[in-house]
Amino acid sequence: MSPEFRTYHEVDEVRSDLPDQIAAGDERVSVRLASVARVIAVMSGKGGVGKSLLSALLATALARRGDRVGLVDADLNGPSLPRLLGVAPGLLAESRDGFAPPSSRAGVRLMSMAFLVEPDRALTWREPADAGFVWRGAQERGALREFLSDVAWGELDVLLVDLPPGTQRLAELHALVPGLAGIVAVTIPSAASRDAVARSLDLVRRRGLPIMGIVENLAGVRCGACGALAPLHAGDAGSELAGRFRAPLLGRLPFNAALGAAADEGRLEAWLSGRESAAEGVRKMADALRAGAGTP
Repeated sequence: MSPEFRTYHEVDEVRSDLPDQIAAGDERVSVRLASVARVIAVMSGKGGVGKSLLSALLATALARRGDRVGLVDADLNGPSLPRLLGVAPGLLAESRDGFAPPSSRAGVRLMSMAFLVEPDRALTWREPADAGFVWRGAQERGALREFLSDVAWGELDVLLVDLPPGTQRLAELHALVPGLAGIVAVTIPSAASRDAVARSLDLVRRRGLPIMGIVENLAGVRCGACGALAPLHAGDAGSELAGRFRAPLLGRLPFNAALGAAADEGRLEAWLSGRESAAEGVRKMADALRAGAGTP
């Protein structure tokens, strides 16, 4: 997949056609997603809380339950989902119906900017030096639109969208998918994370979107001898956010060294099949989403 974005000056020359082009792109998204039962966004208010890992875990757990699952890596500048899911770069192929998304071992269909740029290379855009900060946002919205419209997702029970930190991409996604089923918010226990995620959830509420659940990551570290959970961070952000926004607390995921190793090596499916309590907790989160947690 090699999307071609117009430069600022090229768009200026065909300004009258731009609204029609955008409308046509939005219509392609609507047609493509007609075979997708639910689109769910996974978001946070800040980076470093494990949001992408949680997205990969939920997608894998849902696929292991028998659901047809797609996953969009909407963090264009820091794509990490292919590594987490063990999907090698360079596997994106064109089909009659669009670009065929690679699948993980569990069957999760994935689209990521990591398939379009060379490894260890920064994402760059065609843009004028004096207006790049303005034009880059339009290009990123265009990339998200193409991830949704030009990929042959097929029939899916759920399409998860892993959003980058902040709120801008949520607004863009909601504009492209007005029927967004809802969001899952990821936090860590700290007050700083709580405040950042609360600002994101305020936007979710203002847009009238259901909060399907809160997940508290890095909720502590479990003692190997006694099983007790010792805190890693001060605070109780997951419960506080769930209470403030009247949303279910889907679960509290402790730090887990085995999970970290499995993520680095693309072995999340094997980790999820284990019998430890953390893996069982993720499976229960996926079951809650399947049951429609947080939907009105």
